Amino acid sequence: MVPTGFATSDELDRDALRDAPVRWPHPEQLERPLAWGVASLAEAAHGLGLDTVGDLLAHLPRDTGEGRTIGDLQPDDVATVVVEVRSITSRPVRRRGMKPLVEAVVADPTGVMKATFFNQPWLARQYGPGTRLMLAGKYQGRNAFRVSTHARTDAATAGPAELAAVAQYPATKGISSTQILAMVREHRAAAADVVETLPAALRVAERLPDRAGAILAAHGLAEGAPGPEEHEAGRRRLAFEELLLDQVVQLRLRAEHRAAEAATPLSGPAVVSARWRAEQLPFAPTGDQERAMAELDAALARERPMQRLLMGEVGSGKTVVALHAMLRAVDHGLQAALMAPTETLAEQHFATLQALTPGDLTPMALLTGSTPAGRRRELLARLAGGELALLVGTHAVIEDPVVFRHLAVAVVDEQHRFGVRQRAALDAKAPAGLVPHVLHMTATPIPRTLRLASFGALDVTTLRELPRGRQPIATHVVSGERERARAYERIREELRAGHQAFVVCPLVAESEALQARAATAEYERLRAGELADFRVELIHGRLSARDKAAAMEAFAAGDADVLVATTVIEVGIDVPNATVIVVEDAERYGISQLHQLRGRVGRGEHASLCLLFGPKESARLKALAEHTDGFRLAEIDLELRGEGELTGTRQSGLARFHFARLPDDAELLERAHARAQALLAADPSLERPEHALLADALAALEAAPVAA
Repeated sequence: MVPTGFATSDELDRDALRDAPVRWPHPEQLERPLAWGVASLAEAAHGLGLDTVGDLLAHLPRDTGEGRTIGDLQPDDVATVVVEVRSITSRPVRRRGMKPLVEAVVADPTGVMKATFFNQPWLARQYGPGTRLMLAGKYQGRNAFRVSTHARTDAATAGPAELAAVAQYPATKGISSTQILAMVREHRAAAADVVETLPAALRVAERLPDRAGAILAAHGLAEGAPGPEEHEAGRRRLAFEELLLDQVVQLRLRAEHRAAEAATPLSGPAVVSARWRAEQLPFAPTGDQERAMAELDAALARERPMQRLLMGEVGSGKTVVALHAMLRAVDHGLQAALMAPTETLAEQHFATLQALTPGDLTPMALLTGSTPAGRRRELLARLAGGELALLVGTHAVIEDPVVFRHLAVAVVDEQHRFGVRQRAALDAKAPAGLVPHVLHMTATPIPRTLRLASFGALDVTTLRELPRGRQPIATHVVSGERERARAYERIREELRAGHQAFVVCPLVAESEALQARAATAEYERLRAGELADFRVELIHGRLSARDKAAAMEAFAAGDADVLVATTVIEVGIDVPNATVIVVEDAERYGISQLHQLRGRVGRGEHASLCLLFGPKESARLKALAEHTDGFRLAEIDLELRGEGELTGTRQSGLARFHFARLPDDAELLERAHARAQALLAADPSLERPEHALLADALAALEAAPVAA
């Protein structure tokens, strides 16, 4: 179907689709290479991924601005105009080292002005009288226009009548937005060669325009001089298709994994896990923890492998739930492993599991890159023989020499920090023909928008309820030396009352470039300054495992009043007597990380205090001061950072979206998720004729390279 204009959702109906003229697209035309003409321009375009006509059409502008005519310009206006060259000359400049200026008399139907080009004398030869140009720059008054970017254009495709909207494209050094726009206008007819992926019935139900028309509208090139509303409607239609394809892929992946793989069902009676809960768990589980453990029991009892995401509020007790899942393997005489992304986090998990299982309930061990060779050999022998039931470690857990007798349950903490191949290597540790049940843990509450986009193939268990007795944490943003002095007086008050404090710094060593307070320097400064009367310990990631353990043990035992640290204490530290945490250069951290750090206090019977040293105007710090709900903070974090790194940019999958903008398109994602579920329920293999092109698009998407 050839678009003759951009059909809005209100105008689209079945009759329009039925009666539209037919013209078969030629998608091979989209593979034609772009002729940029100049090698440096082609190289810059390649850096943006603009090699083919199809690449160009998929490179949407950020927004559209109002195109202008010469007659409309006012002094100091920054604008884009389409003009014709009347005359052009170059003249030398007296300033040493500066190339001749090029001055052109240009005109459109509303007026005439002089355009000045700097440091490009060759333009006088390229742009002769009659040349059509698109110029972006600043109008200086008195008919003078200083050009910032420019490109030759075609009178047939970029006349003043079509300049109601001028797109602003993502550009880079060596190629301007205006040059990209000129190339898009040159190839606008190629939009008719894009394949319409979505079935007509779905488009009608969702009131979506055709894909070709959406592309033209998104570029501001549809008939009738479309404005910003049409531009955004075109982008959203393309985003819906992109999100629909992504959701179908994730839902199919989820179904295929469950159909193709098998795990050992853990449906037998609870012996070890029941004894643990009755005799050794030092507190009563919360209602959320009880519900979560019941969900895990049901999933672990099946022959299909569990793939579940466990997320929760800071301090909600995720480790207790994970340990319950691991002990269900022990109930059956099998093994379980917990894999963490760093040695420090693995060490903290190991210490927590030991504290939760006092006595000799079940043998467990820690395996990291720092494990001595002799200890490693002994550990691996016990693991292979089945004597060792629980293993906690880093990537070392999935190395080739590590052999389990029968791995049945795997817990992966901060799973987004592990690649596809690493997770596959963990699956391979199960007996031949089986995979382990996998529980993915994250310390960051994840908004539903991000869960659908990044974790759609996983079931989700959520913990919101905090253990009884948790104390409130007052959070304040501290700026200026006067407030800093008062803050340290407040810290000393807590220390004199017998409580403890954390001081968190962003770096291990001083850095002039970052001008951040380093942990080592701050440790020395505080010992000699504000906290000279108190016992101060230091911990950071560069210390040996033995020294880190000694520092933590001293602090946990009350032998140190203050722990100066980097973010190695972000999760897993539980010192009920700690009532104050200070975060230096707090604006350098993300919201979720600050919320995790704040969660190191408020774990005992006393009200606690979080002091964020940083600018009061920081949106992130304001959010922390105003909110204590981690789920609400996660939403704010996503709003502030967009498609960024809430769960890790590359592996979250968000970076692959060309058209969708999260969280802005959360509503589109929900619709796409619902449509994907309905499509697969009606036609799981997408074998119906009306789904053929959708199936082709999915095959291309699934064949695309994936980061390991």
